[in-house]
Amino acid sequence: MSGDIKNYAILSKRRLAANVCEFKIYAPLVAKHCKAGQFLILRVSEDGERVPFTICDYSREEGSICVLVQEVGYTTAMMSRLSEGDALQDVVGPLGNPTDLSKYKHICLVGGGIGSAVIYPQAKQLIKDGKAADIIVGARNKSLLMYEEEFKACAKGAYFVTDDGSNGNKGTVVDMLSRLIADGNEYDCVFAVGPLGMMKAVSKFTEPYGIPTVVSMNSLMVDGTGMCGCCRLTVGGKIKYACVDGPEFDGHAVDFDEAMSRSRMYKGQEEEHLCRLRGEI
Repeated sequence: MSGDIKNYAILSKRRLAANVCEFKIYAPLVAKHCKAGQFLILRVSEDGERVPFTICDYSREEGSICVLVQEVGYTTAMMSRLSEGDALQDVVGPLGNPTDLSKYKHICLVGGGIGSAVIYPQAKQLIKDGKAADIIVGARNKSLLMYEEEFKACAKGAYFVTDDGSNGNKGTVVDMLSRLIADGNEYDCVFAVGPLGMMKAVSKFTEPYGIPTVVSMNSLMVDGTGMCGCCRLTVGGKIKYACVDGPEFDGHAVDFDEAMSRSRMYKGQEEEHLCRLRGEI
């Protein structure tokens, strides 16, 4: 990659769904050190807020990282307006602990919606390690399914489900996981990433089977170093911080109800900022 390219420049932008874009960003130092499961924090502008994103792909040779951006708040809406050639203000990372699934042999990766961004690097690493995983990806409808061909290329078996059945396979990720287990698949680990409600449902389902279940908690964050305490959650009755203790935790020990309550803390303010951005108020 040419040294003339500005740090944090957007190398490419690809729309994957109506409100989801994949951004490839030039960040050679992050790409040099990052591993599957880690995240970064970026700012779109000098006076912008710090927002965490999971690293969904990277190239050490190219010096690039990829993130999926879903337009749900002010900053993600601002970022969605950027184009190839534009540059972010700054990027900090890699942050968090990398995923370690080394002790497991029969793994099922479960992604809901934009959670596909998190399980994709895991899928690539597992097939590289000779332990190709079964992959389940769910979405509300067919247009929101992401990385279908990429997952098929690095999975033992790839299964895609939609709430409305528009892809020909109606159901939830839990429905599909239940079906695979009923068909005789024996998993020694389920790695689930997606909306909090989905991860809670998967964890609740796997617990009676005694299947270790790992979830990735994309909590509210500010500094990403454990100092602000914004990303705290309760795991096994103890306070943990997603940015330094995670972002991955035992799904059977996470207090999902508390996490869901905290995730809604700033919903009103986000909606107001979006309305201002769109000129609605």
